[in-house]
Amino acid sequence: MSPTRIDATYILPIRRERPDDSEELTDYLEQVAERLEVVVVDGSPPGVFAAHSAGWGSFVRHLPPDPDLYTPMGKVGGVLTGVRHATHERLVIADDDVRYQPAALARVVALLDRADVVRPQNYFDPLPWHARWDTARILLNRMTGGDWPGTLAVRRSILRVTGGYDGGVMFENLELVRTVRAAGGTEVVPFDLFVRRHPPSARHFWSQRVRQAYDELARPVRLASSLAVLPLAAWCIVTGRWVALGSAAGASIGLAELGRRRAGGRSVFPATASLLAPAWIAERGLCSWLALGARVVLGGIPYRSTILTRAATPMRELRRRHGTTRAK
Repeated sequence: MSPTRIDATYILPIRRERPDDSEELTDYLEQVAERLEVVVVDGSPPGVFAAHSAGWGSFVRHLPPDPDLYTPMGKVGGVLTGVRHATHERLVIADDDVRYQPAALARVVALLDRADVVRPQNYFDPLPWHARWDTARILLNRMTGGDWPGTLAVRRSILRVTGGYDGGVMFENLELVRTVRAAGGTEVVPFDLFVRRHPPSARHFWSQRVRQAYDELARPVRLASSLAVLPLAAWCIVTGRWVALGSAAGASIGLAELGRRRAGGRSVFPATASLLAPAWIAERGLCSWLALGARVVLGGIPYRSTILTRAATPMRELRRRHGTTRAK
């Protein structure tokens, strides 16, 4: 029996320097295409694009980014191209390392019947050491507003009336959600909707440390908290306040464990990830200073062949731009 079709479009922005010849991604896309329309927007060089088209073109719509939708953050141009060419109102946007199970895919689409944007929760599988380390970030985020995953679901109509979202910022998912909310849209964060994500290579993980810290320039309170970590830790060490330092580390482990236990998270998050919360916080503290240094010295954060200055647009500015969009 064929899977039940879902009236939605799955948008995958991708760019590779070499053809993706993994059968795993091809099999996944084929499985998704059995359930809903799939639009792959491919910014790869011509030879790589042709190879991808040969492998995927029979079951997905394989398109290059529309030239008029070019953005410094190339992923955004790919997403906006997919939004333009999608034939359904309900959209699922996902990075190429995201792997939805059928039930999760059906649920995230269904949630768009009562919200304009849905932010599910990622978990890493498999779990090498660096993914376990980064899982501590996910757990802490689950107690402070929810994780920012590699996938969102959004209603096409609201992105059409806003003219999309800014592709010149580093924290593009936050930019999308803020744009939707500024236009009067509603956001849902289902803490019990878990979507699998393949971990990056260790090399790619290290390359993202400062970039991810730079994202917090869009959220000054979080940035200030991260910048305070190393000075406070140094003060505790110099003054011999080991109990205070240990208590802070223990509190971070406790907070991460609460995030792990929230909404059934124990089914996908290992307990050992909670123990890594102090290490992740220390890493973010160091990388926040490096990110701030990049902002001062370079004017922004390097991304491919350019420098991105802004992490995201302030909400007050987006409200000025889009606050009456829906009313119109």
